[in-house]
Amino acid sequence: MAWIDLYAPARGLHLTTVTLSLSLFALRGASVLAGQRWPMAPAARYASVAIDMLLLAAGATLWALLGLNPARDLWLGAKLALLPAYIVLGSLALKRARSARGRAVCYFAALACAGSMVSIAISHHPAGWLRQALGG
Repeated sequence: MAWIDLYAPARGLHLTTVTLSLSLFALRGASVLAGQRWPMAPAARYASVAIDMLLLAAGATLWALLGLNPARDLWLGAKLALLPAYIVLGSLALKRARSARGRAVCYFAALACAGSMVSIAISHHPAGWLRQALGG
């Protein structure tokens, strides 16, 4: 089996796990803001971790298969730069922020980071959806 034969399954897994990860985060975050307890239950947390581990594996596989370099492929560098912000904001949104208002601000900021990462990935441009607004 040639390496390129792994591309389609890796891409499919990546797209599926991105969708699952972001959907689960959005649902958990909205539920936390609504005062529900289930988002922090072990099953929800472990499902999130399992999905994110598959997402990381699929992303790393694509990175290797395509020979991408975040210093050369600036769209990937921008996407990877936003990832830690998304993770920190998501953690604050789900449990670490001290107030309900803080959790809400972090929740919407995390969703904005995620949306930016998706738009960067789709456009293969570091500005993502802002590219049109910037005239690029």
